[in-house]
Amino acid sequence: MCGIVGYIGHREAYPIVTKGLRRLEYRGYDSAGVMLYNEKGINLCKTKGKVSDLEKKAKAELDTKGTIGIGHTRWATHGVPNDVNSHPHLSNSGNLAIIHNGIIENYAPLKEELKNRGYTFKSDTDTEVLVNLIEEIQKTEKTKLGKAVQIALNQVVGAYAIAVFDIKNPEEIVAARLGSPLAIGIGENEYFIASDATPFIEYTSNAVYLEDGEMANIRLHKPIKIRKIKDDSLVTPTVQELQLNLEQIEKGGYDHFMMKEIYEQPNVIKDTYRGRLNANKGIVQMAGIEDNIEKFLNAERILIVACGTSWHAGLVAEYVIEEFARIPVEVEYASEFRYRNPIINKKDVVIAISQSGETADTMAAIKLAKENGAFVFGVCNVVGSSISRESHAGAYTHAGPEIGVASTKAFTTQITVLTMLALRLAKAKGTLSNSDYHRYLMELEIIPEKVKEVLSTNDITKEIALKFKDSTNCLYLGRGYNFPVALEGALKLKEISYIHAEGYPAAEMKHGPIALIDEQMPVIVIAPKQGHYDKIVSNIQEIKSRSGKIIAVVTKGDTQVRELSDYVIEIPETSDALSPLITTIPLQLLSYHIAVLRGCNVDQPRNLAKSVTVE
Repeated sequence: MCGIVGYIGHREAYPIVTKGLRRLEYRGYDSAGVMLYNEKGINLCKTKGKVSDLEKKAKAELDTKGTIGIGHTRWATHGVPNDVNSHPHLSNSGNLAIIHNGIIENYAPLKEELKNRGYTFKSDTDTEVLVNLIEEIQKTEKTKLGKAVQIALNQVVGAYAIAVFDIKNPEEIVAARLGSPLAIGIGENEYFIASDATPFIEYTSNAVYLEDGEMANIRLHKPIKIRKIKDDSLVTPTVQELQLNLEQIEKGGYDHFMMKEIYEQPNVIKDTYRGRLNANKGIVQMAGIEDNIEKFLNAERILIVACGTSWHAGLVAEYVIEEFARIPVEVEYASEFRYRNPIINKKDVVIAISQSGETADTMAAIKLAKENGAFVFGVCNVVGSSISRESHAGAYTHAGPEIGVASTKAFTTQITVLTMLALRLAKAKGTLSNSDYHRYLMELEIIPEKVKEVLSTNDITKEIALKFKDSTNCLYLGRGYNFPVALEGALKLKEISYIHAEGYPAAEMKHGPIALIDEQMPVIVIAPKQGHYDKIVSNIQEIKSRSGKIIAVVTKGDTQVRELSDYVIEIPETSDALSPLITTIPLQLLSYHIAVLRGCNVDQPRNLAKSVTVE
C-alpha cells in the first residue's frame, strides 16, 4: 500500500520524485523519503510524516542535485512510523538503496541468519532485511546487482514491488514485482518507475507494467530488459499507451479530491455506459460479456468477491442479477473467501470487483477460483491492472483516477457496469419482459441527470452536517436495494470523520440496534418511494417513538416520511433497482461535510490507504 517512485535519465531527479510522491500519497502517508545520487555519492533524506514534511527537511538538509533518484511514501506494516523505519533503506555497506511496497513474510529467519553473518539493523522493517540479503548475495556469489536481486527474491516469501540502486553501477536501477503493482514509464533517454502511472504522465505516454514474478534492468541509454525472477528467462516488454491526462489527477478548483470525485459522477457514469448502452435501440452490450455469454447463461451460480466499497457494490449486484436474470448469486469478502476452503465448481462464474485492480485479497481469490476451473470476470477501473490481466474477461468502469482514499465514483460506476451485466443476461435469458427491459435501459440512460439533481442538495446536506458533526455514533438504515447503500454510507462516515457508524437492514432494528436509540443518536434512513416504503415508514415510527434524530433520504414530494423526520434530503424518483445510484450521493456529501467540519483530512484519512496491496 506504499507508493514508490524512481527516475533515471537526463533531468534533475528530485523534483520528479517528490512530485510523484505527492501524487502517490493516497497509497500511504505516515512517512516519506528520497535517495539521490550524484558525483558526491548517495544522498538520503527521510522523515516521519507526509511528503510536505519530507520537502521541508530536504530543503534544509539534502543535496538535491542528481539525475538518478528513488523515493517512497509509506503505509506502515513492519515497524512504527518514524524517521528510521522510513524508506529508502541502505545496506550495511551503504552501497545499496532500496524502496519497497509489500511484505516479506519470512523476514525474521532471514534477519537472524544475516545477524549471524555480522549484519546489523537500524530499523524494524522487513525491507532492511531484503536489501542486506541482496548485498550478502552480491558478496558470496560475486555477482552483479540484477542477479543478486533475482537470487534474493527467490528466497523470500511475500509480496513486493521494489526498486534497488547500487552505487557501484550508478547507471542502473533494478525493479521487480510480485503481488504489488509496478509501472515503468519509457521516455526519450529516460525511465520512470512508480506504483502507478500518475507520477510520470506529463513526461511520457508509454509504459510497461511488470507482471507478477518479473524483474527489470533499467539502464541509461539501453533498452529495458525484463526477466522472469524464477528462471531468468527473457520477457518481451509490452509497451502500453497511457489513458491518463494531467487534468484528471488535479483537484480542478475543488478543496479536496473527494468532493471533485463526488461531482464527477454524472459524467463518469455516462462514460461507463457510453458505447455500451443504447436505450432507443434496446441495446446493452460489453465485449467481455458478449464474447463469453454462454459462460454466464450456463452458470449454476455467480460468486462475487470484493472488499470494502467494492463489496457493497457486489451486494447491490446480487439484488439486481437475481431479480433481472434469475441466476443465484453469492457475495463474499475476498479476504474470507480465500481462507475458508470454499466450494468452487467449473460451472461457477466468479466476478471480482476492485477499483484499483490490485487488491491483494481479491487477486488471491481470483487465483483460487481459476485453480478450481471457474470462469473469472473482472470489474475494475485501472487499465492494465493485475486483476484486468488475471481475469479471463472483464469490464472497465472508466471512472478515471480516483485519488481520494474513500471511494465515491468507483462505487457508482461499479454498480453501473454490474447493472448492465444483469440487463444483458436478462435479455439473453428472457427473464425480463420487453417493456421492463426497455424501461430499465431508458432509466439508466438518464441516471446522470438525476445524479446532477441530487448534487444540487449540497447546501442542504452541509446544513444538516453542522447539526451532527459532534456525534459519536450513527446508524444507517435501508431496505432491499438500499440496504447495501446503508452499509456504504456508514463506511464513508467511519472512514473520513472517525465517527462510529453502522449500517443495517431497517427491519433488523428490532433485533438489537434499537437499544441504542435515544435523543443523541442520529439515524440516517434511506426511504425512497419505490421499494418497501410502507415497511420503512413503520421502522421510522419505531425510531421516532424512542426520540431518535432522523435524517431521511426521500423521493421528491414525499410527505409521510417528511412529517416523521427531523431533516430531509430529497432525491428524484427512479426505479427501485437503480435507486442506489442516486441514494448514495447525499450520503457521500453528508460524510464529506461532517469530516471537513470536524477538521479531518478528507482525502487521506488516518490509518488508511487507497489500494490494499498487502494482507
